[in-house]
Amino acid sequence: MDWIRQMWAKSQKERGVAGEEEETNGPRLIKEEAWNLCKGLEGDPPNDTSVQEPPLLKAWLESHGRSFGHFVDGKWLKPGGRETYATKNPTTGEHLATTLQGNGEDVKAAVSAATNAFQIWGQQSAHVRARHLYNVARNIQKHQRLLSLLESLDSGKLLRDARDADLPLVVRHFYHYAGWAQLMEVEMKDWKPLGVVAVLLPRNSPLLTLAWKVCPALAMGNTVVLKPASSTRLTALLLAELCAQAGLPPGVLNVVTGDQGLGEALAAHSDLDQVAFAGSVEAGRSLRCATAGTGKKLSLQLGGKSPFIVFDSADLDSAVDGLVDAFWLNQGQAHNAGSQLLLQESIAKDFIQRLKRRMGQLRVGDSLDKAMDLGALADEKQRDAIESLVVEARAEGAEIFQAWAALPSSGPFYPPTLITGVYTTSRCVREEMFGPVLISLTFRTAKEAVALGNSTPYGLAASVWTETLPLALEVARSLQVGTVWINGHNMLDAASAFGGCKESGYGRDGGKESLYEYVRPKWEIRPCSSAADLNCKTFATSQGTEAPLNPGEKRVPHSVTSDPDRNFPSVDRTYKLYYGGAQKRPDSMSSRAVLDHTGKILAYVADGSIKDIRNAVEAAHKAAPGWAKQTAHTRAQILYYLAENLELRRAEVASQLEALTSVGREDALREVDLSLQRLFHWAAYSDKYGGTVQETVLYGASLLFREPVGVVGITCPDEQPLLSFISLLAPAIIRGNCVVMVPSERYPLPALDFYQVLDTSDVPGGVVNIISGNQDHLSRGLAEHQDVQAVWYFGSKEGSAAVEWASSGNLKRTWVNYGAGRRCWSDLQEGAGEEFLYQATQCKSVWMPMGDIFAN
Repeated sequence: MDWIRQMWAKSQKERGVAGEEEETNGPRLIKEEAWNLCKGLEGDPPNDTSVQEPPLLKAWLESHGRSFGHFVDGKWLKPGGRETYATKNPTTGEHLATTLQGNGEDVKAAVSAATNAFQIWGQQSAHVRARHLYNVARNIQKHQRLLSLLESLDSGKLLRDARDADLPLVVRHFYHYAGWAQLMEVEMKDWKPLGVVAVLLPRNSPLLTLAWKVCPALAMGNTVVLKPASSTRLTALLLAELCAQAGLPPGVLNVVTGDQGLGEALAAHSDLDQVAFAGSVEAGRSLRCATAGTGKKLSLQLGGKSPFIVFDSADLDSAVDGLVDAFWLNQGQAHNAGSQLLLQESIAKDFIQRLKRRMGQLRVGDSLDKAMDLGALADEKQRDAIESLVVEARAEGAEIFQAWAALPSSGPFYPPTLITGVYTTSRCVREEMFGPVLISLTFRTAKEAVALGNSTPYGLAASVWTETLPLALEVARSLQVGTVWINGHNMLDAASAFGGCKESGYGRDGGKESLYEYVRPKWEIRPCSSAADLNCKTFATSQGTEAPLNPGEKRVPHSVTSDPDRNFPSVDRTYKLYYGGAQKRPDSMSSRAVLDHTGKILAYVADGSIKDIRNAVEAAHKAAPGWAKQTAHTRAQILYYLAENLELRRAEVASQLEALTSVGREDALREVDLSLQRLFHWAAYSDKYGGTVQETVLYGASLLFREPVGVVGITCPDEQPLLSFISLLAPAIIRGNCVVMVPSERYPLPALDFYQVLDTSDVPGGVVNIISGNQDHLSRGLAEHQDVQAVWYFGSKEGSAAVEWASSGNLKRTWVNYGAGRRCWSDLQEGAGEEFLYQATQCKSVWMPMGDIFAN
């Protein structure tokens, strides 16, 4: 080996490489020179990009003449007059096949086929659907190698990763959801399928993402129209063909291919019931605006800036290897890649040295070469975008380390890159780079680590590396992400929920939690709503032009004097706002008249404004950490206390309901009693919905926590104003959320009087805040607020559309009724069903592997 070392030293001298970079890259460069000198004796070098197209894949492509149409209604559809798209191997630029650029007519055909198929598929027994999914899983297994090869060539993913990670997980998903299909009539008995689901896929890991979305949708009885990314279409077409071969009925799974415009046309189709999207944050925002007010459910799996947190108590060698597997998976083109390295200061220098040494050993080359560690990027455009961010970081004074020696001479490759000494405000820290570039920051304490991890607008995943279990669990619970891996990264399973919060989207893939994305309560009828004629940009931007009160109107006699026989008036009372645990005058300094059922003025209430909403949200955020950390038992006791104090006012509240709504005395008393029962109902649930241990393939424990969403804005309906107010308030706060309530605009008094109950029931200030006024204007303020995590809106059709549209700012979760007043609040399912718990919580999966005693 001496002559090889001498040749390497000579080449290093010619390159002018010295110092730490020379030491780090040395072993890798020795190996490269050895390959070059010995070429022809033991085969091509590992980074040679001349790997031939495998015969198995070639045979399938040739059987279709390397030309593909759409797959609709169980057969290939090739309409004339369509433009085509050339799919190429991103590593070599080699032509693989030609696919169609679909248009609106193709979307109509696919949605029509799916709609017709739903009439049968949605009515099939659970067992029949389970058999179909099981057969599909078996057929995928038979063609697993072909799918692996195609996934690798189509997307640039390493064959090793596609074969050993993605495809087994795809098969696992079909088997797992065959089980959920079988159990639907037991485990999901109060739910029914939505109808036709559109699935829009990203270019990274297209096949695995397809399984995440399609499997639960089909298991619950929906039919699917799938649109793959423009550059990665082939595996979706092959899978649809395999499903048909397995006997899946025609029209149940359809695939249309095209550009971004086709995806927008598909999402806009009026016969769709749900859109499941995975992709960029910008595209997710556009989709949220486009579907606002249409009645379509929407689930979003968007970007990520996943922190990889290493404490001084970690096994550093394991953490380095874990980081390499975590971040450079799929060339860093994965939202869950550990793209932000957070190191405790005491071990930062040592860790960085080990990491650079390991980076120098990475191999970059053809995705079909099993010895490669990284493949090609999606295209030259992606490489240029990454390079511009790296250049900008260098200009800001950051230190850039790049393993150039591993890079092939041609193709859309980018070297494994490490950026240190960077500011937290830099673009490379704030934005998702979607490439093999790792950003490193340091911290001193665990609190600082959590603060850095939560400072990103994303909230998809994170990993924590430490041998101290209490520290690991506390940090995991404190991070605002959907999945946390302890001493590992990128562990996934069909039985485990995966998804994000904040700008990483909402909705879950995997486990039972994903089923809720594709069902609606059995009693609910899909609202036929359209926001086509509504200008969401201008709707409800002001408090209204009508006068909030009429000073010349006389009040109802019994509200003017305390006693008709007395010769002086009663003390005037104007209902104020309530936030931060205190009554407040409105910022607008004006009031609104509340009329009784005869049309006479019964009282005046504060006319709240956007400034009042901001004050209430601020108060809610101050209370949120303490309220979420209260024990479930404590929260339950406070809810019981609310019921106790409300019952003391039973007759008074019933009289008020009589005067307001014209209901009879008996019905008014019944509404109060149902409200008391509803408080007891949710108090009972306080300590019974916290989470579970998920049964995954992991040797260890995978925990599912159901955490509070955060600050929730809630707009209440006019129907049964007290009962609906309680029914929305109680499940939200019992699960640890803080709320900003906008009471019924027509009947706000029961909600405003309720703050006297709150004041006497030990509810901490800021947990419940009540802002009266113009409902749509206040709801818009909540939806646009960047520090509100969810909005529940029960009002008009136009208001529902505006809330969904405005929520795109920080991609908050929304729950709206589209103006449908069909919900019966006195019914236990409609007024207190599982739907309320689902909306009041978000799931977090925490993975804890084992292996100190046994190796398996």
